[in-house]
Amino acid sequence: MASIRKRNDLWQVQVRCRHAGSAAKSFHRKTDAERWATAQEALMQSGQWKDKKTNKHTIGDMMLRYLDVVTPSKRGKDQETRRLRRLLNDRRLMSVRLTQAKPCVFADFRDQRIQDGVRACQYDLVLLRHAWNIARIEWGWSLSDNPISLIRIPKNNPPRERRLKEGEFNLLKAAASKSRSWYVWPVVVLAIETAMRRGEILGLLWEHIDLDQRTAFLPMTKNGRSRQVPLSEAAIEQLSKAPKDTERPFPVTDVAMRQAWDKLRLRAGIHDLTFHDLRHEAISRMFDDGMKIHEVMAVSGHRTASQLFRYVQTFPNVGRR
Repeated sequence: MASIRKRNDLWQVQVRCRHAGSAAKSFHRKTDAERWATAQEALMQSGQWKDKKTNKHTIGDMMLRYLDVVTPSKRGKDQETRRLRRLLNDRRLMSVRLTQAKPCVFADFRDQRIQDGVRACQYDLVLLRHAWNIARIEWGWSLSDNPISLIRIPKNNPPRERRLKEGEFNLLKAAASKSRSWYVWPVVVLAIETAMRRGEILGLLWEHIDLDQRTAFLPMTKNGRSRQVPLSEAAIEQLSKAPKDTERPFPVTDVAMRQAWDKLRLRAGIHDLTFHDLRHEAISRMFDDGMKIHEVMAVSGHRTASQLFRYVQTFPNVGRR
């Protein structure tokens, strides 16, 4: 819809379209203004109109708007916010104008980012690819076909096969006794005893924990489903010591737990163990104890046996306390 008005001896035209955007221009003659408005409306209605303002947008502009508009509605918004803020600090990539963002630009970024790990590189490329699609389709930005879709995405590394080695449990326990982070050892024990992920443990609410029935309810998990987790004696013991005057047993941030875990590993002299390896340990222990596949899947939350078996290393558990 076009609006035309005379101001300061010029005819000012503004054409607006809900899906395409808006355009404005001034003319000395009203007939020229009307002719231009008609042409812009036709282009907008046919989908051929291009917003020249978007030519100035950079990758950084796109990712910042994605952070403000898209990320807040996601379940993993906290983790994605941290990832996007790190990405926004890459001035070399973020300063590139979208009109100059060719596949080779993202291939160069991929080759640099992969040095920080395959998963980190994959996550960043997926975010960039999704943001491009959102900007082009939902925001109406004048963009070419997605250049990230034209480059190779790094393949996953082979599944890790790391379990606790002989004596490592006691090394971690001894190191935890010297830690000022009271929560680090209880969280480690729960990870080993229940196969819960770090985020699931930190997100536990007292209202979903039944110490008498020995269960913890997770209303929303990574695969989008809820699940009930049985609690062992050791898990109950750790939860019983946690503060009861807070909404959560472990009212700490994911960042705080990551830092506490890294310090714990270093203090214990263990350098190649990740927190997620504790989930491998927990699931493998379940099979060591004779649990059936469907029973383990119910506890771990895996939807298929093939996903579950990536976590299973059933060699003798020398790391058990």
